[in-house]
Amino acid sequence: MNLDHLYATQLGDLGAYTQPLEVANPELIEVNHTLREALQLPASWFTQSTITSMLFDNTSSFTKHSFAQKYGGHQFGGWNPDLGDGRGLLLGETVDKNGQRWDLHLKGAGPTPYSRFADGRAVLRSTLREYLASEALHHLGIPTSRALCLITSDELVYREKQERAAMMIRVSQSHIRFGHFEYFYHSGQTDKLERLFNYSLEHHFLSCAKQQNPHFAMLERIVQDTATMIAKWQAFGFNHGVMNTDNMSMHGITFDFGPYAFMDDFDPTFVCNHSDHHGRYAFEQQPGIGLWNLNALAHAFTPYLSIEQIKEALGKYEEQLLSEFSYLLRHRLGLYAASPSTADLINRWLDLISQDKRDYHISFRLLCEVNEHQANPQLVNHFIQREAAQRWLNQYQQALLEQNVPVEDRQNKMRGVNPQYVLRNYQAQLAIDAAEEGDFSRFKMFLQVLKQPFASKPEYADFAKAPPDWGKHMEISCSS
Repeated sequence: MNLDHLYATQLGDLGAYTQPLEVANPELIEVNHTLREALQLPASWFTQSTITSMLFDNTSSFTKHSFAQKYGGHQFGGWNPDLGDGRGLLLGETVDKNGQRWDLHLKGAGPTPYSRFADGRAVLRSTLREYLASEALHHLGIPTSRALCLITSDELVYREKQERAAMMIRVSQSHIRFGHFEYFYHSGQTDKLERLFNYSLEHHFLSCAKQQNPHFAMLERIVQDTATMIAKWQAFGFNHGVMNTDNMSMHGITFDFGPYAFMDDFDPTFVCNHSDHHGRYAFEQQPGIGLWNLNALAHAFTPYLSIEQIKEALGKYEEQLLSEFSYLLRHRLGLYAASPSTADLINRWLDLISQDKRDYHISFRLLCEVNEHQANPQLVNHFIQREAAQRWLNQYQQALLEQNVPVEDRQNKMRGVNPQYVLRNYQAQLAIDAAEEGDFSRFKMFLQVLKQPFASKPEYADFAKAPPDWGKHMEISCSS
């Protein structure tokens, strides 16, 4: 089987052909065989001897057209044109069983023309974090790139400290970012911008290409997909941490994992990136930043659309985000009819867990046990403000009674949307600490837990616990 290389061959002047640089003693640690099978990739490729020879042989399907993409981006609000794949390479594209096209991309591939004097490597710590996060989000139903395989090494690299280098092949519909369009627009390379749009419409937005105004349809689709993704982040307590436009995918998927975190105690002002000193990418800021980024992207559409058309497309963002967020929260609370009283119950629930700094995920999971016909002391005792919690519970139970859904049916539905297990940073760190000593067993176990986030299993009980104090205050940086 051979891969396609459409981006590299059709847009070869929008980046640079670059070969991966071999790492010392590469070792294949993990393969996502379920994903591999869906992508119709041969199992024979993903063995220790084959994967390493394919990645470091410049005539293989992986490397004969391996390609570093050029783009720019708004980083913490400031425009930076000097970006591109500094440690990653597009290996090629494959087509899954449903005819959907997917990119294979190698992270930690070594220096490229866009490395800006860096070593082009990814460290084991960040690679494990991305592998865990992408699979965790996917199994929660949040759009994301995904991990296909993980390769570790004995090569040492230097960040804040000496760390081991690693590689990961990740998969997404494409690796085209907001920053691709921004770069070719702001640099005045109108011919390349035109070809990038044509490529995207042909291979990724074909339904938009068939519309009367393809560029309007494409922008509208990106706006709505981005809004849907961010609504899901907010509903499940996920903080991305670095929402620069070069980290935003045109497919509305979670992309380029850095200092992300699922919140523990609910705090809307939570900032997971300790380098974000002003809280630009705080949890509660993510919806607004999503729209800011879409406005930045929309400048690249100005050669094709009027200002009024761009405003119309961007105007779909808030409506889509609020609609999706409301739907998700109503279902997480087991309240299935949209109404002002339901919205009020949701808002007061969020205020309650915020004021008492209750664990976001444990709080929602406790709701699954509420019985509208009985007292529920476990939920009330979960809060410091017990009287306020009881008042809210009384009104919540009344709303549940009025919708007349059988208790057991509702509880089962709620258990299917309120995870028992999420990717907590302290659990990820425990897996990383062991892996850095050569023991990947905890990483592999945690990965299996995250692939079944809603199913309560006694053997996974430790992964459902709230973090200890040290685990709530971990500093995660962009360094990777």
